[in-house]
Amino acid sequence: MPGRAMSHDRPAVMRMPLRTLEKSQGEAPSEISERTKLALFEQTIVPHLSAAYNLAVWLTRNSHDAEDVVQEACLRAFRFFDGFHGDDGKAWLLAVVRNTCHSWLRREKGNKTMVMFDEQMHCSDLDRTNPEGLLLEKVNVGSLRECLNALPLEYREVMILREMEEMSYRDIADLINIPVGTVMSRLSRARRRLEACAAARAAGGLA
Repeated sequence: MPGRAMSHDRPAVMRMPLRTLEKSQGEAPSEISERTKLALFEQTIVPHLSAAYNLAVWLTRNSHDAEDVVQEACLRAFRFFDGFHGDDGKAWLLAVVRNTCHSWLRREKGNKTMVMFDEQMHCSDLDRTNPEGLLLEKVNVGSLRECLNALPLEYREVMILREMEEMSYRDIADLINIPVGTVMSRLSRARRRLEACAAARAAGGLA
């Protein structure tokens, strides 16, 4: 999909040695169980670090902050890995990354990037017939990146999860813990903002 071209490659620093995770655990019940946990974590979670970093970059808008957030999220994910009983390691990791990003934003940014969301108001003009992918195919990638960064956090994260990580509406709803209708309404509102932003840039209305 066109959105993949805007994905951020995971830098070398993100290839965290599993030994670092092992040390972060402190005392383990036994060496065997710890080794098993590390092996399962490497098999289930580590392959999705690129997606985790990509989401973190878009939410923090800063590659260095994203590296710190993902490393913190990885430590959290490993710490609570015993509670993972599903088969979708990517969705589980992205949920941890998202929660870590939101905590980071509240701590470092004073929560200034958050906006209030009125589901009834936003759902009233929901456009269910215009796929988000059509928008990504029509606008310049550079302009789209800038317009995406300008979106409120609530809209930006659903666009990234839907378009770049190709998650379903249901999976996004489960990850963010909101109704599917809210996911769709946020995507609809995000598309309209992106269209307006891209049109203004194409017309020379924005620097």
